[in-house]
Amino acid sequence: MNTPAEMKALVQLHDGYSGTQTGPNITDLAPFLAHELVAVPAPGEGQALIKVDLAAVNPSDIHFIKGEYGQPRIKGTPAGFEGVGQVVAGDTAFVGQRVSFFATASGAWAEYALTDASGLVPCRPDLAEVDAAGQLVNPLTAIAMFDLVKESGADSFVLNAAGSQLGKLLIALGRDHGIKPVAVVRRSEQAVQLKELGAAEVIVTGEVDPLGVAQTIFKTLKPRILLDAVGDQFTADLFFAMPSHARWVNYGKLSIETPALKELGQMIFRGKQIEGFWLTRWMKQVDPGRIPQAFMEIQERFVSGAWKTDVAGIVPLSTAMADLPKVLALPDGKAFIDPRQ
Repeated sequence: MNTPAEMKALVQLHDGYSGTQTGPNITDLAPFLAHELVAVPAPGEGQALIKVDLAAVNPSDIHFIKGEYGQPRIKGTPAGFEGVGQVVAGDTAFVGQRVSFFATASGAWAEYALTDASGLVPCRPDLAEVDAAGQLVNPLTAIAMFDLVKESGADSFVLNAAGSQLGKLLIALGRDHGIKPVAVVRRSEQAVQLKELGAAEVIVTGEVDPLGVAQTIFKTLKPRILLDAVGDQFTADLFFAMPSHARWVNYGKLSIETPALKELGQMIFRGKQIEGFWLTRWMKQVDPGRIPQAFMEIQERFVSGAWKTDVAGIVPLSTAMADLPKVLALPDGKAFIDPRQ
């Protein structure tokens, strides 16, 4: 397949880190990105060039373009971590095939993306496009962190931001494995939906005495793992209300609040732990056979209906500068960018 010399892309305006921590909310992309015509990247040894069909938008993407993520920005390079598309060139046997990918060299918010060929994930023909575009960051994180839940041996676990796409995936995993999810959300209207999905209990932070509700739940269910995407004071209070030997696993920072750790003695006398989870590190450290096994499970769960991608909106690349913040502001569902429009 012949590729053009140039492509449309949302390119980064800054290098490196910003030193800020403002969270994944964004109302204006213009300080960070520009819609530009740039050269189509050429694949080198061990790389693959992908014609992007659909790209996902995750909170990590917003942190990244703001300079708040765990890797530096590169000015003039397209943004966007993950997507799905057709391999059109490169050092790979997957040329001509549809793959999901994590863009390592040139981002997915563009007509073409460049990535390491070793990380390509072939897609089943019956896997829906939105599921294929977003099967790496959230689903693989859900599988990886649920492994921690299973290893804990507990009958329940706690997760916040439970109304998010990742939260719903984790609740469904708990439901299907008989491990009770305790979901933490901000809005009471989310509680019914999450209980229908499989949450054993729902704690609503906007209601009266949510910590007291949590303490009552913990006396019965005794969860040992807290999966945290928020990192606020209520999360810290939840952790210290959990039983001995509980683990607080932080994988995101939706809140800009800095929590106070008021009961550090529990780390000494009750064997509690606080740790971080980063999918990139997990993929390097886990048994290599676990990753292809996980993707087989992920695709089967989507195709069978055990998992579902809730779509907030699909934004054309041509109008993303104006329209993407509006879709990201919607309370539930995932945003996507379509480079074909």
